[in-house]
Amino acid sequence: MGEMVTIPLEEYQALQEAAEDLADLRASERVKAAVERGEDEYVPAELVKRILAGESPLRVWREYRGLTQLALSAATGVNRVQIAQIEGGKRIGSVQTLKNLAEHLGVTVDDLI
Repeated sequence: MGEMVTIPLEEYQALQEAAEDLADLRASERVKAAVERGEDEYVPAELVKRILAGESPLRVWREYRGLTQLALSAATGVNRVQIAQIEGGKRIGSVQTLKNLAEHLGVTVDDLI
């Protein structure tokens, strides 16, 4: 039998979480590289479930890309309040607004509707 090490449970759980985070990060980097090469992006089932459950596609994609409303607003020039209203279903957003948001999020306008 190989060598064994004993560590506290909390430390073991923290190491497991760190390993899972690293695996997620590596998977994310592979997807980003594939998208940059023009390959299709695989969408996690959790995103699809959230959208099918009626959640705002804009919110789902924004959160998936790791952006706050403020960061998306700064990157696109779309007012943060307008982003919040679109996410909340109070506004639809113009074609140009949706185009700007979709372009920055790396999705099509259809993905946001």
